[in-house]
Amino acid sequence: MRPATLSEFYGQRHLLADDKPLHRAITQGRAHSMVFWGPPGTGKTTLARMIAATTDSHFIGLSAVMAGVKDVRTAVAEAEQHRQMHNRSTVLFLDEVHRFNKAQQDAFLPFVENGTLTFIGATTENPSFELNNALLSRARVYVLKMLEVDDLVDIVQRALRDEERGLAGRYSMSDESLQLIATAADGDARRSLNILELAADLSEDGAISDDVVKEVASGSRRRFDKKGEYFYDQISALHKSIRGTDPDAALYWLMRMLDGGCDPLYIARRLIRVASEDIGNADPRSLQMTLNAWEAQERLGSPEGELAIAHAVVYLACAPKSNAVYTASKAAMADAREKGSLEVPLHLRNAPTRLMKDLGYGEEYRYAHDECDAHAAGENYFPDDMSPVKYYHPVPRGLEIRIREKLEEIEQRNREKQNRKKS
Repeated sequence: MRPATLSEFYGQRHLLADDKPLHRAITQGRAHSMVFWGPPGTGKTTLARMIAATTDSHFIGLSAVMAGVKDVRTAVAEAEQHRQMHNRSTVLFLDEVHRFNKAQQDAFLPFVENGTLTFIGATTENPSFELNNALLSRARVYVLKMLEVDDLVDIVQRALRDEERGLAGRYSMSDESLQLIATAADGDARRSLNILELAADLSEDGAISDDVVKEVASGSRRRFDKKGEYFYDQISALHKSIRGTDPDAALYWLMRMLDGGCDPLYIARRLIRVASEDIGNADPRSLQMTLNAWEAQERLGSPEGELAIAHAVVYLACAPKSNAVYTASKAAMADAREKGSLEVPLHLRNAPTRLMKDLGYGEEYRYAHDECDAHAAGENYFPDDMSPVKYYHPVPRGLEIRIREKLEEIEQRNREKQNRKKS
């Protein structure tokens, strides 16, 4: 059922409308090197084959999962033979191109440059991270989107009607089952046809029942792709929903990830990051809440542990937000790296031996607990060669309101002490 013409192709209207460059390249038979970036089952291989057909080019298909530099050289030799003997150009289609390392990607660049090959790559990963600049500079990137439910319904219907390649006259199904297949396919045309084929195999009387479709479709998971583009997109959406104080959106993204097969412990670890980075001292209980959720998942597993994680997600989303500690720690780290190994002031050094005492270690240190309100006003705790820096700026939210008041009171005492010294 692979589409042979644009009229049979569903989805990607943002690329294939009449006035779009890719549509013109296909219909006018003008090929150029390109990279198709998008989810599985959105038509990357099909479009490459269409381009080769409309330009009357020899088509060579390779998968970076199985191929290596040797296979690329063989393809180049084949392309040169076709150009010399048949005066035909060659389209080299490399699926999963992101699996090639830099040296492998560089192997075919000279032949793209001299016109021996028109390169078309397909990837499910972000080309900015996975493809080298030399390749990206020679190929235009087209972003393919997951198919809509209506597109998938049309694809399944076409398969049921097609007399030559499909199931015309042999099977039928209800509109409810069509919708169920389209929904379970999750934007993937290939998956929708696989579900249809499996449902047909399990049906004997020509009618594919709703029960059969439900049974087959129930095994389909949502798009997730652990450690891939969708993985990081969804964890980013979860983090930003919590930061944006939207518990409902945060719960949705949590369940999307769990439904896709994400390890709940990974989510629990990320929530610890959220608790420290985005909430911090505005509500210190959030960190303990996430640690409790992690422990619940480790001890109880699913579904009890996942409910504890959901509990933590909602709490974090509703908690007052502060990135004051996160910002302060980054600023302090920058100073630590830039200012070198400044000496610890003598009065802050410990003096466990007589030699250290004789060298002045610990002299003039003021023990805070012996001072008023356990605060040694005016004391300096920074290196002697470094002016004190204020890294931590508590926000006017949550517990940090009280922390800010306390620090302002301490700063006032320090100023008064310094003024008395000057006078």
